[in-house]
Amino acid sequence: MNLTQYTSEFKYNWQLAAPVMLGMLGHTFVSFIDNIMVGQLGTAELAAVSLGNSFMFIAMSIGIGFSTAITPLIAEADSSDNLKQARSTYKNGLFLCSTLGILLFLMVFAAKPLMYLMKQPEEVVELAIPYLDLVAFSLIPLVIFQAIKQFSDGMSMTKYPMYATLIANIVNVILNYILIFGKFGFPEMGIVGAAYGTLISRIIMVIYLWLLLKNKERSKRIVTSIKFFDLDVLMIKKIINLGSLSSMQMFFEVAIFTAAIWLSGLLGKNPQAANQIALNLSSMTFMVAMGLSVASMIRVGNQKGLQSFKELRRIAFSIFLFGLILATIFAALFFIFHKILPNIYVDLNDTENYTDNIEVVSIASNLLLAAAFFQISDSIQVMVLGALRGLQDVKIPTVLTFISYWVVGFPVSYFLGKEDMYGSFGIWLGLLAGLTTASVLLFIRFNSLTLKLIREKQ
Repeated sequence: MNLTQYTSEFKYNWQLAAPVMLGMLGHTFVSFIDNIMVGQLGTAELAAVSLGNSFMFIAMSIGIGFSTAITPLIAEADSSDNLKQARSTYKNGLFLCSTLGILLFLMVFAAKPLMYLMKQPEEVVELAIPYLDLVAFSLIPLVIFQAIKQFSDGMSMTKYPMYATLIANIVNVILNYILIFGKFGFPEMGIVGAAYGTLISRIIMVIYLWLLLKNKERSKRIVTSIKFFDLDVLMIKKIINLGSLSSMQMFFEVAIFTAAIWLSGLLGKNPQAANQIALNLSSMTFMVAMGLSVASMIRVGNQKGLQSFKELRRIAFSIFLFGLILATIFAALFFIFHKILPNIYVDLNDTENYTDNIEVVSIASNLLLAAAFFQISDSIQVMVLGALRGLQDVKIPTVLTFISYWVVGFPVSYFLGKEDMYGSFGIWLGLLAGLTTASVLLFIRFNSLTLKLIREKQ
């Protein structure tokens, strides 16, 4: 095997993926800053943000997953220079995502009473509900942003969503500091202040990205002068068919991580806060794999448009190899620094909460050992899923993700996560089992499908 046929693609893959990674890392970094700021208020507040966000993660997974249908369709239209298909995909995709954003907001808003039925600490639920009200509303601008972002990614213009995200994140951090702690004459709003920061920054993000694309020659002819309600029924059906299954794939994965938050809540507020720390740290490294997944979706979508399946397979494998190398580095860092990293999130000089904080750090450091191992399987499954979406192959991968997370992963988390078993660490062993199963099954699917396409073309 000649390795250079794969490593020669690293530079271009990185150029395409890096802006996506930085944009997504920006999102996660703001969550990281949020958690540090909220962590200074106490472990109950940190657990409340975790509980509130668990509802948001589910809704966001549906919205973000659905919007990914736009990228391969735009990439295919772009490589074959089909302006009509590109305009139709953008307009109909934007309409569907706007509608979905409103529905998701209403769904989360209506689901709040479930918190009382989930046996979560009462103090945590009381703090989480007002936070969730505002963050739920921010789903509308978030899903609209995703539609425009996926269009931009499909055009290989991955830098512009990154710029919009970074601007919004700077605004979010500043507003959080002012509103959480009551600086510059503003009232001290605690975690509700963090929710206001999230909502305002997401509105800015949408406006800024649209203005960027409106002023670029390649995208201007597609994103301007559209008749929003003049819809194409065939394109709507195509986006719904792809988007609904893509959203289910993302939902199955995010839902098991959400279940981990709820299972941690059954163990108490400290295990729940520790779970939030480990989840936040591992989600940062996951965003690097997500960036490569988007690059995989774009490049595979381009090659599908050109009907060049041998080249498609070579390019996809180059992305998988690159991601595997990076994931191995992250796994080593988590393993080496698992006792140090959780200290960033809590104030060990706080004498009043010292016992709680020490317990949180101890649990979180153990969870990072499990997180170190699943860096590799998590990275593989999301990159391969991106390649399959680029091929517009979504039905069988949806079944495979369900089996991985809910037939394999969740039962392990539930059984091993009980207090008389391994507690929080047992929950994360279930996550590791689910991600590893997904990486193996999805790779088998991609490998067999691409070999079949090559045979049929000959």
